[in-house]
Amino acid sequence: MSAHGTPIPMTARASGPLTGVAEVPGDKSISHRALILGALSVGETHVTGLLEGQDVLDTAEAMRAFGAEVTRVGTGEWRVHGVGVGGFAEPQQVIDCGNSGTGVRLIMGAMATTPISATFTGDASLNSRPMGRITDPLALFGTQAVGRAGGRLPMTLVGAESPVPVRYTLPMPSAQVKSAVLLAGLNAPGDTVVIEPEATRDHTERMLRGFGAQVAVEDTDAGRVITLTGQPELTGQRVAVPRDPSSAAFPVCAALIVPGSEITVPGVSRNPTRDGLFVTLLEMGADITFENPREEGGEPVADLRVRYSPDLHGVETPVERAASMIDEFPVLSVVAACAKGTTVMRGVKELRVKESDRIDAMARGLEACGVRLEEEDDVFTVHGMAQVPGGATTHSRLDHRIAMSFLVLGLVSKSPISVDDGGPIATSFPTFEGLMDGLGAIISRDPA
Repeated sequence: MSAHGTPIPMTARASGPLTGVAEVPGDKSISHRALILGALSVGETHVTGLLEGQDVLDTAEAMRAFGAEVTRVGTGEWRVHGVGVGGFAEPQQVIDCGNSGTGVRLIMGAMATTPISATFTGDASLNSRPMGRITDPLALFGTQAVGRAGGRLPMTLVGAESPVPVRYTLPMPSAQVKSAVLLAGLNAPGDTVVIEPEATRDHTERMLRGFGAQVAVEDTDAGRVITLTGQPELTGQRVAVPRDPSSAAFPVCAALIVPGSEITVPGVSRNPTRDGLFVTLLEMGADITFENPREEGGEPVADLRVRYSPDLHGVETPVERAASMIDEFPVLSVVAACAKGTTVMRGVKELRVKESDRIDAMARGLEACGVRLEEEDDVFTVHGMAQVPGGATTHSRLDHRIAMSFLVLGLVSKSPISVDDGGPIATSFPTFEGLMDGLGAIISRDPA
């Protein structure tokens, strides 16, 4: 079933050229962080370009529950009147984060060093995901967590009465864990230090500085060392959210594989910690140009011009690139299925604990559509073919990126490809259907 309602079956069929401008939504990662840091600040934060998908709306509601004033004043335009670092009030209701692992993990970090309690839950997908990777480092601050077996939601978090700063080395590359620890460190005295052996997306560090926190980043032999000075006074800011490269991935990849296509995707983040997909696509022979490079909201952005690329070929993605494209591997596997030769994706085991086991979900769906592949715990290999047969109904598993990936594949397969539930798409890309329709894609909702 859908993350927030009854299932919405959808089908994609072979389409003519995709053309036009694809104005994808604001970046989901930055949208979550803008609301949370706005709530932890003194004064007003004015956000433009906010993603208004369900994941982010759930975070906005959570910030209200913790005492911040969060108001929508126009399309993508929001105002947050914060309560300051350590100022969260104890919520009167359970915090429902829906489908969002980013939302729940960052919010847990933000409240972990305030002496209040909060209970968190989510949909069936989120409640199946492991939270120990967050609660273990938060316990070092003095935070307590009580949840279901295996460290799963629903879970009650009891904030530290007398938090202490921590020094924590990430056991896996995870921007969510890093961000949770840094947010917890805001209300702890002294320096909180996070060491990441592999660099992950750095939106939290950038935005913390923008709101007035002291954050130092040093590259060492042990990895990237991030030091946050605790108990700052954050000040409300104006935040312009750039467009989400993870959402842009779907029209970009569709245009590369649908014959005759040419589209423009304006204002997409080119943050180097999020750029792995575009680097990989260029290596595969993609015709992508980056125009009008500039900076918006502290993030590098550019307009993407994307043309059909008939000579795409398989590549091997290195382990060290995985963190910069972790959300894009599902749609990359679609491009790989349409490319010449074999694509080997390394460092993908983190995909197994996302909204679904994304490797298994893509493998089973691709196999059903006639694609040859091999999977290991940390490696996913896809063999390209002249045309994917299609003709299957794939299972989204309450995962927005799985649903969108198979709908992109259906635009070039011999027979239509269906997904059993496209409802979760609204969590991150509520305008997906309308945007793709405007470009010329044939995607329909199936009768109930």
